[in-house]
Amino acid sequence: MSKMNVPLYSTSNTFMSATNAIKEDLMQQQILQAAQQLFQKHGYQKVTMDDVAKAIGKGRSSLYYYYKNKDEVFDAVMDAEISDIMAELARAVEQATTVEQKLRTYGVTKTKISRKKKSFFDALETGMHPDEMPQYAQKKVAIQKKIRKEEAALLSKVLKQGTAQGEVATLDAKEQDMILFVFASTLRGFKREMMVDSSLARIEQAIDVLVQMTMLRLR
Repeated sequence: MSKMNVPLYSTSNTFMSATNAIKEDLMQQQILQAAQQLFQKHGYQKVTMDDVAKAIGKGRSSLYYYYKNKDEVFDAVMDAEISDIMAELARAVEQATTVEQKLRTYGVTKTKISRKKKSFFDALETGMHPDEMPQYAQKKVAIQKKIRKEEAALLSKVLKQGTAQGEVATLDAKEQDMILFVFASTLRGFKREMMVDSSLARIEQAIDVLVQMTMLRLR
């Protein structure tokens, strides 16, 4: 009798693995959604793993299967926030046609996102003791670096497409990086300006001027 080739994994095992992966993904989404809401309501420092577990109706031990401690939960929440921000920026930029339009769309969209997310990021410091601020400040720096890295990659892609289409000049890497640095840094200045002058129309006018100045340097 000839031997039959038996697959290493049956169809049922593959299905069960896929089902388990979906369940784990949903569980992680529940954890992060609950943690995000708790951080926004109570601040980073006051939230505990017990609070997150209670919010999703699970025991604390269930959380440790996915995250070792609150810091890991917080990092995952921040990564999800950054992904949402960058996805929204990318979608908006992709709908624009020219480099100039893309830069303006990027600036306006980023300003609106900053306004929308401000309450969440401000709430993270709620109830934080002054002695705890230095450690949290380090976390903020790490978050800002991640965002800036993602933003630089998106803006570089815009310029690369513009160069390929002949809209902007071919620049060496250092010059391009400096132009993008000035553009992004100025936009961050506009975000701080919003704390004093909340007029979105005025900020958009400033973005128009910034984009025009940037395009003069790129051509």
